[in-house]
Amino acid sequence: MSRVASTIPPEGSTVPPRHPKAPEAGTRIPSHFGHCFGCGELHPTGLHLVAHAGVGLDITAEFTVTENHQGAPGLAHGGLLSLAFDEALGKLMWLLRAPAVTARLETDFLKPVPMGSTLFISARITGQVNRKVYCEAVGRLEGPEGVIAVRAAALYVIVPMSHFLENAPKEYIEHISKTPEILAFVDSEFEINP
Repeated sequence: MSRVASTIPPEGSTVPPRHPKAPEAGTRIPSHFGHCFGCGELHPTGLHLVAHAGVGLDITAEFTVTENHQGAPGLAHGGLLSLAFDEALGKLMWLLRAPAVTARLETDFLKPVPMGSTLFISARITGQVNRKVYCEAVGRLEGPEGVIAVRAAALYVIVPMSHFLENAPKEYIEHISKTPEILAFVDSEFEINP
């Protein structure tokens, strides 16, 4: 049986510095692709998750559960809640200016998330070892200080931007070529750790 990667930073990991060109605190983190189901503003039934950079290595995000996001009648689908956390945790990479892929995502569902409610997510980077970035998040109902409904932890692996660009459809390339915020992220100044 193969070993499963942990989402807990191992001994010796460090919390990386925030990149000097990371989005300023309070700034909305742009969607990487307008048709992304998680954060794209153009996807007709997507989550439309909106995230803002925090002061350190943290972000806040939120999305409202609609009828398109139901699993059981009136309740958010667990898979879509996991998607929301993958999206929010992935937005942390903007603070490092490092493109990454999800290697592992753990999601704990503590309370049901009803249709019509807004989930307030706070996420932070907890450590880094070489290309592995460890993160955690909580999702609250009834406001940013409300009851915790979902917890998540993840491991991301930093990859070269070419991983995304070489596999991208023409529409994505056109989208980033017209979006200054994304062009700033895909410039040649990435700090990719070996």
